[in-house]
Amino acid sequence: MKQVSQRPVLAVDLGGTKIVAAVVTPTGKILPRSSCLTLADKGPAAVIDRLISVAGSAVDRAKLKTADLDGVAIAAAGILDTARGVVTTSPNLPGWRNVHLRDIVAERLNVATCLVNDASVAALGEHRFGVGKGLANLIYLTVSTGIGGGIIVDGKLYEGTDGCAGELGHMVIDAQGPKCNCGNYGCLEVLASGTAMAKEAVSRIRNGGASLMVQLVGGVLDDITAETVATAAREGDLLACQVVNQCAAYLGVGLANLVNIFNPQLIIIGGGVSRMGGMLLRPARKVVKEKAFRLPARTVQIVKSRLGYDAGILGAAAYVHEQKLKETTR
Repeated sequence: MKQVSQRPVLAVDLGGTKIVAAVVTPTGKILPRSSCLTLADKGPAAVIDRLISVAGSAVDRAKLKTADLDGVAIAAAGILDTARGVVTTSPNLPGWRNVHLRDIVAERLNVATCLVNDASVAALGEHRFGVGKGLANLIYLTVSTGIGGGIIVDGKLYEGTDGCAGELGHMVIDAQGPKCNCGNYGCLEVLASGTAMAKEAVSRIRNGGASLMVQLVGGVLDDITAETVATAAREGDLLACQVVNQCAAYLGVGLANLVNIFNPQLIIIGGGVSRMGGMLLRPARKVVKEKAFRLPARTVQIVKSRLGYDAGILGAAAYVHEQKLKETTR
């Protein structure tokens, strides 16, 4: 099989709050990052200007020129038409509808560019460089403000027909549950994400529950986050522990579905909420053992991400290299 002359890749993580860019070498070394606030409320044109600026800064910090790059990968959340490089819609980027981001960036940087789902490439990062290295079949689930995912089947990233595969946070867990931002009811995201955890904690406190969390946020309940819940739970706060256990139970149901559907060797939990570690994963694993079929439940391991926030950057770079390899072997 032909080998591609692998040069560095520029990986850009386009988030709703922050844009991060870094040049990544073929061996997976991340050179100094550049970042800026997204300011998503300013609209697509302003965000793209900031993306181009931070991308240029990252290339400069690496002491390179764009001509030295093998390509650019933009990782973003949302429903992406990866074949055409279009952001059809994104929950993190209000006002983005059918934005041809790939072609805009390629033209402005004069470098071949691809657009990929952020959670999908995080799965690729963990498979190529992290805890999933060498395994054939795995699932990556990021649990943060929302819930996203990526699927590796037979050692390859599974993207689906339109590049939309991996929206694991929008499997329905409870059809009578609360409304999700996607428009459906009872999605995993609205029941088990960091946002869901904070919302549930605030609701219980407002309904008369006593909790250390009130003191932790100086009485401003709207400042409660999943991190606040975790801090209180570690101190033995009963209400916080109940909230964590409830979200872990919903997460476990979602994981059991994934185990039954995909029979993976490994499920990797990433995102900010994963920092809760065993406090979240132990009860979730227990639900999987109770609800998934016995054989795949016994096979799968459910672990915390090894690469953390670097998974997406490394996976985006790997995606570019592999796309180049495909082009040379057609």
